[in-house]
Amino acid sequence: MQNPPQHFGILCHPKKPESGPLAERMQEFLEARGCTAWIGSAWDEPEAFAHIKDLDILIALGGDGTMLRAARIGGRDATPLVGVKLGLVSFLAEIAPEDWERPLEQILSGQFWLEERMLLDVAVTRAGQPPVNHSYLAINDVVISRGGLARIVTVKTWVDQSYLTTYRADGVIVSTPTGCTGYALAAGGPILPPELKNILVIPICPHLSLDRPIVLAQGATVGLEAYGDYAPILTVDGQFEIALTEGDRVEVRASRHVSHFVHVQDRAYFYRTLMDRLRWRGAGEGERR
Repeated sequence: MQNPPQHFGILCHPKKPESGPLAERMQEFLEARGCTAWIGSAWDEPEAFAHIKDLDILIALGGDGTMLRAARIGGRDATPLVGVKLGLVSFLAEIAPEDWERPLEQILSGQFWLEERMLLDVAVTRAGQPPVNHSYLAINDVVISRGGLARIVTVKTWVDQSYLTTYRADGVIVSTPTGCTGYALAAGGPILPPELKNILVIPICPHLSLDRPIVLAQGATVGLEAYGDYAPILTVDGQFEIALTEGDRVEVRASRHVSHFVHVQDRAYFYRTLMDRLRWRGAGEGERR
């Protein structure tokens, strides 16, 4: 049981026309029960940051991309987050758009639990410029990949300042457990429970270099330097992009900020969702060998 929330923020997806009317219905529903509900766009982060300190729970209407944006917005103030599935996959969202009133009633009565998920601090240091030229917060992954042409990129990699290896590959993924079911999984990475605090390092189509994913110890820091005939690209959560130059240093570590996901399902939800979304269930649900 949690303390019943009173102040809600509802983040809409600006390119999903159904999210606006749904947000208004939710706002009416919450206000009728004595709560406050602010509606904003998940793409307008400055406005969302201006409201976040006043909120008890953030509701994200959209797919996994919207959930990633909402997690970064709420993470700095540890504002709990719950998602309503409007995306194609919506692996991170829990509430179905046709059945949102019942879960909201549970949340209003404090019948939910919070799952803590790690965030990553990402810093890019460029020679001859201030110590940190770019910094980001990530919940899913950080990817260094080749530029516009189909040529391999060389990525020197360190763990806790100790040299690990040099990858020659299409790229390298540095992932959280939250991100392990996305790009990292497609690249051959392992599946980790989302509440773990371990960073994963996964090469993308490696060529004559280390071709296995690595799960790092909790608290480890990853350093990366990329080289290529064309400028490699750094991508954060698939939503921010930086063209890297030779000598740029990318540092990735666990952030002091965390994201809290709101759940009304039981704690085995992750494995059920995994099997359902990836369609890995056996012939009979609950079948025992």
